[in-house]
Amino acid sequence: MRGPHPVTTVEIRSNVTVELVKASATDSDVATAARVSTIGGSHDEIVDLSRDKGLINYLMRDKHGSPFEHTSFTFYIEAPLFVAREHFRHRSGHSYNEESGRYRELRPVFYVPAKDRPLKQVGKPGAYTFESGTDYQHRLVEHTLTSAYEDAYMDYVGLLNQGVAKEVARMVLPVGIFTSYYATCNARSLMHFLGLRTKSDSAAFPSFPQREIEMVAEKMEDHLAELMPITYAAYNANGRVAP
Repeated sequence: MRGPHPVTTVEIRSNVTVELVKASATDSDVATAARVSTIGGSHDEIVDLSRDKGLINYLMRDKHGSPFEHTSFTFYIEAPLFVAREHFRHRSGHSYNEESGRYRELRPVFYVPAKDRPLKQVGKPGAYTFESGTDYQHRLVEHTLTSAYEDAYMDYVGLLNQGVAKEVARMVLPVGIFTSYYATCNARSLMHFLGLRTKSDSAAFPSFPQREIEMVAEKMEDHLAELMPITYAAYNANGRVAP
């Protein structure tokens, strides 16, 4: 049995980090890739955004998706482990590299939901909604998670101090610990991801993402909207369905 021990200080976060590291992604990239089918590989054509708008909307509406793949976004993300595992389910058009708990000592940074995060699941599987929790429930979640995190991280450090390998010691840590990773995708795969991991009134098909991965998706969506405004407008106008 574990005896009395001092509380280990942990950092608590209720947000996520999404930074755009680099991008090669413009609406003209999509239009140029699409026009090769009719004009060949000419790179001398003057960019005409008014023409690009009509072409991109046509590509989106009629599901001609490959021109959108000639773009690239690389993001640096810090999020709870359970969010990363959901994100990594998206494989087509995505590449990932994550920090390793085998090779580095993991930081004591953990996730606790913010007070505006709905806590109560109402309904049955496949037909449920989430509602706001009571003040007591929010305090209970915060206290219970924080206590569990402190205990788990102290046990983790204790195992390391006794010479246990990092890859074994990490087994005691909960999925609320933060991880960091790079994620690279193209505009087409990003739009598909957004269609599944965000909720929107303009979506042709409803989606029911967990709030925490939606937080990541919303920040990624901001970069798509900024760098490719014509593509982004066409995406929304056509029900937020990736071509």
